[in-house]
Amino acid sequence: MTAGLIGIALVSLGMVLTPGPNMIYLVSRSLTQGRRSGLISLTGVFLGFTTYLIATCLGLTAIFAYVPAAYTALKIAGAAYLLWLAWNAIKPGGVSAFEPRELPAESSGRLFSMGLLTCLLNPKIAILYMSLLPQFVDPSMGHVLLQSLALGSVQVAIGTLVNGLIVISAGSLAAFLARRPVWLRIQRYLTGTVLGVFAVSMATDRSKALVTP
Repeated sequence: MTAGLIGIALVSLGMVLTPGPNMIYLVSRSLTQGRRSGLISLTGVFLGFTTYLIATCLGLTAIFAYVPAAYTALKIAGAAYLLWLAWNAIKPGGVSAFEPRELPAESSGRLFSMGLLTCLLNPKIAILYMSLLPQFVDPSMGHVLLQSLALGSVQVAIGTLVNGLIVISAGSLAAFLARRPVWLRIQRYLTGTVLGVFAVSMATDRSKALVTP
């Protein structure tokens, strides 16, 4: 279980550093309306992550219990998904979350709601949990639901913490990267490499699900 927690922590760190709808919205909101607005939006994103996590963990428990063969399919899907993320990180013309975008000022309630909707309307979050969590769950240990929740909580914690740090330092980071674009490219290539290595490791792993009663 410890190895699984470390593994998902590393993968989660690589993914949260890859620009996506959540990061782009949070950074844009912070640059436009300030840190407080970015943090309020982040609470909505956090709730969205938690909602997807609980729903997915309940579904994974059923899958492992009744369709053990789906374990292999989910592993392959997880590897493919990480490879896709790796390619998006290193491909030419990759998107930077720190490019200024103009957004209208919103109330606190609206900021929270938009953060929540930005997360919930991103179906990749559900795909992420469905394809990634099984890579680190050990069905032979039993308690698949508790394992999935524990592993998913690590991802939520890392995603929230890193995005919070990015929100707080968005202005400084945007100015830094604008002057030093080479650092942005380095970050993208490192992220892509880490995700690619994990994808290959998952695809070549021959372990099978052994569900205990």
